[in-house]
Amino acid sequence: MSFPRTLPEGGTTLPGVANVVAVSSAKGGVGKSTVAVNLALALARDGTRVGLLDADIYGPSLPVLIGVREAPEIREGDRIQPLAAHGLALMSMGFLADQEAPVIWRGPLLAQAVQQFLQQVDWGELDLLILDMPPGTGDVPLTLSQAVTLSGAVVVTTPQSVALEDVERGMAMFDKVDVDILGLVENMSYYLCPHCDKRHEVFGHGGGRLTAERLDIDFLGEIPLDETIREGGDRGAPTMLAEPESSRGQAFDAIARGVVVALED
Repeated sequence: MSFPRTLPEGGTTLPGVANVVAVSSAKGGVGKSTVAVNLALALARDGTRVGLLDADIYGPSLPVLIGVREAPEIREGDRIQPLAAHGLALMSMGFLADQEAPVIWRGPLLAQAVQQFLQQVDWGELDLLILDMPPGTGDVPLTLSQAVTLSGAVVVTTPQSVALEDVERGMAMFDKVDVDILGLVENMSYYLCPHCDKRHEVFGHGGGRLTAERLDIDFLGEIPLDETIREGGDRGAPTMLAEPESSRGQAFDAIARGVVVALED
């Protein structure tokens, strides 16, 4: 895949990183991290050099979702070497902190940790760094959005009205820091019965697509509500590793291609 470079040289960009894309949600529980991990893996399958930063300081999920729990190497000058697995460069607070201990930090410490992750990790040469943002629009998402030049953001939602109402609030944060929205992903869109192949829209119908149309942003695709996706994430075998050719894998792959197209525009 020929990957575009959308970031200018210098400024607040990261050395060697051509694009930085935030994967965001205005509320928790919509499957944002699952989308971020599978998006990264889908792009890496096509030969894209991808990094993934789990920036959810309070609730890092990358170690579980990707099945990697090692501690990264700290090199001279306190430079952090990201872990390498499945064709990705990986970094998460979960690699550094006790998984069982809660992180109880106030805003300034959180901002400092975020800055360290962005500036002290030796990402190397990457076509794309994906930031798995913390949910919401608080201090850490805002700090991340301002700490590095973003090529754009992917917003994840579910069909429920309460989640869709939060999309506009999340977009307002990116608008405030002048970051383009690359598109909207609707997760848990429908349940496909394995016995009769009937599609059940448990949380509502078409809300993500209609919201994207109303807000004049691209609709990148739908991900089904499927226990296989959940089970794979729980055991560190996400869809794009365990079954990339499945219908679920094809859905993530289509979203990845949509992101590339959006970056090229």
